[in-house]
Amino acid sequence: MGEIKEHHSQESHSHEHNHDHGKMPIILYFIGLGLAIIALFLDNGNLLLKNILFSIATIAAGYHVIILEGIGETIENTKIKRRFTPNSHILMGLAAIGASLMGNFWEGTLLILIFSGAHFLEDYAEGRSKREITKLLEMNPTTARRIMPDGNTQTVDVSELKIGDHLQVLNGDQVPIDGIILSGTTSIDESSINGESIPKEKSKGDGVFGSTINGTGTFTMEVTKESKDTVFSKILQLVNQNQDNQTKAASVIQKFEPKYVNLVLIVIPLVMLLAPFLLDWTWSQSIYRGLVLLVAASPCALAASTVSVTLSTTSNLAKQGVLSKGSTYLSQLADIDAIAFDKTGTLTNGKPEVTNYYFADSVNEENIIDIIVALEKESNHPLANAILEKFEAKNKIDIEVTNQIGKGLTGDFNGKNYRIGKPTSFDDVSDEYINLNNEWASEGKTVVYVAEDEEVIGLIALMDVPREQAKATIDYFKKLGIHTTLITGDSEMTGKAVAEQLGLDEVVANVMPEDKSNIINQQKQKYGVTAMVGDGVNDAPALVNANVGIAMGDGTDVAVDVSDLVLMQNDISKLVKSHKISSKMNRVIWQNIIFSMAVVAFLVVVSSLGLTDIAISVIIHEGSTLVVILNGLRLLTTN
Repeated sequence: MGEIKEHHSQESHSHEHNHDHGKMPIILYFIGLGLAIIALFLDNGNLLLKNILFSIATIAAGYHVIILEGIGETIENTKIKRRFTPNSHILMGLAAIGASLMGNFWEGTLLILIFSGAHFLEDYAEGRSKREITKLLEMNPTTARRIMPDGNTQTVDVSELKIGDHLQVLNGDQVPIDGIILSGTTSIDESSINGESIPKEKSKGDGVFGSTINGTGTFTMEVTKESKDTVFSKILQLVNQNQDNQTKAASVIQKFEPKYVNLVLIVIPLVMLLAPFLLDWTWSQSIYRGLVLLVAASPCALAASTVSVTLSTTSNLAKQGVLSKGSTYLSQLADIDAIAFDKTGTLTNGKPEVTNYYFADSVNEENIIDIIVALEKESNHPLANAILEKFEAKNKIDIEVTNQIGKGLTGDFNGKNYRIGKPTSFDDVSDEYINLNNEWASEGKTVVYVAEDEEVIGLIALMDVPREQAKATIDYFKKLGIHTTLITGDSEMTGKAVAEQLGLDEVVANVMPEDKSNIINQQKQKYGVTAMVGDGVNDAPALVNANVGIAMGDGTDVAVDVSDLVLMQNDISKLVKSHKISSKMNRVIWQNIIFSMAVVAFLVVVSSLGLTDIAISVIIHEGSTLVVILNGLRLLTTN
């Protein structure tokens, strides 16, 4: 996996911030916050000490965003683009300095505390998500049993394997690499690749994938891909690639940020220089009014307005069991044009359940259920667990059970042989059972036969059934005109059966993890802003590639870590509430943005005309900040 790590490390940022500065910025921020609180409680008799504390608080709290990211990244981006490329951090720093120079130390400190605090919160969520991607590596196989020319096996590192090597895979082993089975029959848990809960039967000639878990049999295989080209490696590559793309996607504000800052940095010095000549101001008036303009032009209320709204929204959603990793994702959730769902564990419960069963009239149902329970209790197969949850034995009987690979469970009782297995393992089955099997299979169900002395006497149908809330959730998005898609690694028949039950617009089945990511790309191109809901490792590339990735709380750590929203209670109906609250959040944000910019425009005009001073500007700034914060706090109680 060295290639993946190297690729990721070479992705240098051009617009995104490098936040790896250790714990010191956080420590300094809280020191600054503490000093600011102390200063607030000092009376004007200690004005000098008060202002000193505010000044130190401003420097400490602003160390990260002003010095490291403001000045440091302005220099870095300027070198890269070969033109002066400041960010809003610079403007915030100058505004704080300007406010302090005019004697309003608290204004400067408050501005920095708000700006830095919001920045740290978003950095934390983003940074944690990126770091947790490395957990994928823990799931990647590291060793393999290579068959040597003399027939013995040798444990080697997976990186040493070459195409054409022959390997032995024992019961319970992790399949080390992609290949094909040469000999043996088994069942393999492929949930790390396709997300499906039911293991797949495999025999000679079938393909197997690295990172999957071998279940019931031992087999030999031939390596068909190098370790860097396996399906699981592609998952890693796609997650890293898409994660980079996601973080580099600039918002509208980020796009125009340098232009706005440059405009302010040009206009205000010009005002200071030209005003004495054009407007007959004194130099002291010009400097003073220029500093007033700097305060007026700083988006203090704007920063506060978005923070209050998003924090209120995230707090509200958290109380309802939905965790958000950033305001951008909530905003995009409200604007989605399409939403794609994984099947297993997302729209369905994630484990099979018995949905139908039928026994011949000649059969004593109580007796045959006792026998079925006796056979299945000797197996740890997901289908066996589902059958045991459905049926309860009236009489406890003991049967010596044999697990015949490819044929199922078999055992003798009262002089007769009983067997439970897949339909294809039986011969001379009556039309009654064949027709019933075909009917249930067409509904996306897995069917097993029950036989007495190889004569089929009953059958049981199992299915990973849809969640209770899934249909209502799909209906909600469809009513809004949002395109709904089911993306599954399961068969087309099963996928269509689930989609039909839930009313989804589109089904894409038999897909590999890289296909899921490509499908998301197609959805984005065709419909616009696209969300993806999933729970497995196989969903990770699609979750990252989507505009909004949404994970089920009981999903794999990787899916949860790379997603943007997490439904902690595994309740998909929370997705509806999230969309409603996010839509309201966007409306409130725009209310606050318009109001804040109107205040900035008003202050700029009146400051230019000399109709206000710093005190009035500060009062209006504080008042507008309070208004937008209170407006944002309304979202704490939104249902």
